[in-house]
Amino acid sequence: MAKQTYSREEARRLVGISERLLKSWEDKKLLAHHSLYTFLELLELRTLVKLREDRVPPLQIRRALTALAKKLKHIENPLTELKLYADGKKVRVEIDGKTMDAESGQLMLNFDQVELRRMLAFPTKDPAAEDREKRASAERWFQRGLELEQTGSPVEHVTQAYEKAIELDPNSAGALVNLGTIYFNARDFARAKQFYERALEVDPEYALAHFDLANLYDERGDRNKAVEHYQAALRIAPNYADAHYNLALLYQGSNQMMRAVRHWTNYLKLDPASHWANIARRELAKLREAAVVPGSRA
Repeated sequence: MAKQTYSREEARRLVGISERLLKSWEDKKLLAHHSLYTFLELLELRTLVKLREDRVPPLQIRRALTALAKKLKHIENPLTELKLYADGKKVRVEIDGKTMDAESGQLMLNFDQVELRRMLAFPTKDPAAEDREKRASAERWFQRGLELEQTGSPVEHVTQAYEKAIELDPNSAGALVNLGTIYFNARDFARAKQFYERALEVDPEYALAHFDLANLYDERGDRNKAVEHYQAALRIAPNYADAHYNLALLYQGSNQMMRAVRHWTNYLKLDPASHWANIARRELAKLREAAVVPGSRA
């Protein structure tokens, strides 16, 4: 299975952050700038999101990452290779079953007396906590599915991981879309459509879900529906290069030449160097040549 990548906009939507926040993390040297994101870059973002939710200041995160890089020279990227979590304003890390303060390197006792008393107390149900745990577990299964896809595992194993994520959290839009794509690739268009539409019910502003649903309609010959969802994807993410490319093909195929020219041009601005850009230039040249009135040249 090909290595899946996500555009910058898609990556931000998957983890729920703004462009401003992402750029702020890059400016503070918490992570490198990327135009395309793989599973590992998504892990970086998710770790930073969790630390931010726990109110760890960016400077404290930077200090922790710098200290870990010095102390653990065999670790290339602490954000993806280590389990980092917040303890108040401190960043802790789990290594070989032990807890260490990320900045000082000091090993921590696993439990203090207060924690022991809490663990020994009669458990009470907290619906909100149970819901959070379910969503967290669903996220782990979603990440597991991504990891299995990245490593080319059998499609049955990938499918099971995404299904488990959806079972735990029916609103897991990312798992719904990825499961839909598995069925799309298997040409089970009916089931693929169900999952794409469920993802859009969860998040109507999910550009990737619109794009994938448009691909499905295009494959089935429903050009009007395909155009509708490609346009929706571009309304949400105007720099969605692949949506411009596919719309250009559809408009060219239906003799809407000016619209085709516009989308070919936009695509080449966003992706000028790929193999697909060469095809786009060729098609754009054909359209421009066809638009020249015979005998008008000097």
